[in-house]
Amino acid sequence: MPVKKLQNVYVGTADMAASRHFYEAVLGLVPRFADGERWVQYDAGGANFAVGSVEEYPHGAAGAVAVFEVPDLDERRASLAQAGMRIVGSRDMGSHGRTLTVVDPAGNYLQLFERAPAR
Repeated sequence: MPVKKLQNVYVGTADMAASRHFYEAVLGLVPRFADGERWVQYDAGGANFAVGSVEEYPHGAAGAVAVFEVPDLDERRASLAQAGMRIVGSRDMGSHGRTLTVVDPAGNYLQLFERAPAR
């Protein structure tokens, strides 16, 4: 089953205020969504770019994290496990959806995201 789309790419920060100042005042990105000091997502010319707090960033990751939207996270988890891929975490984000954090063969962290069903 193919990936639906690249949902976003994000970086981690220990200082959300400084990061927001840089991305908004210096680079001119416009916030699309913010969750307090945990997460801010920007419209970057039709693509999503986000900054996540230390709590949102996968433990052990370094650099940017790509998030790919998939239609069925459980099916994808099974196929990744069968392929011997390293799965390092999962998270239920309630009404937003669920994520699965995996490590690719080169050691890069990425996340698969399944959107929550519309209510």
